[in-house]
Amino acid sequence: MSDLRTPSVEALLDVFVGVQDTDTAFALMEDLFTIREIKETSQRLAVARMLDDGKPYVAIEEATGASATTIARVSKALNYGSGGYRTAIDIANRAQALHDETAEGDAEDAADAAATQDDAQG
Repeated sequence: MSDLRTPSVEALLDVFVGVQDTDTAFALMEDLFTIREIKETSQRLAVARMLDDGKPYVAIEEATGASATTIARVSKALNYGSGGYRTAIDIANRAQALHDETAEGDAEDAADAAATQDDAQG
């Protein structure tokens, strides 16, 4: 166990692992972190995802507002770190795919409902 991975950190990790929904996770983040910390952390994840997609630094800087130094640090951690960014990207990509499927299904349901209403009126 590293010096950072203390019993207190372990307890916090247990809490993170136990959170089951985004509303609870958001409430926890709001209580634990400052607004700035939340924004910076979410920005780093956005940077990691863009780096993983092969986007150039300039495009990432423009899209996220992250500095070149932040982008370089995220790149280093993504490529040579302990795998946390890779796991986070995979989770975020799966969540995005679920959201996209749900949105697509909602759009299809709305189109079906409109067609049904047109048939009923016509």
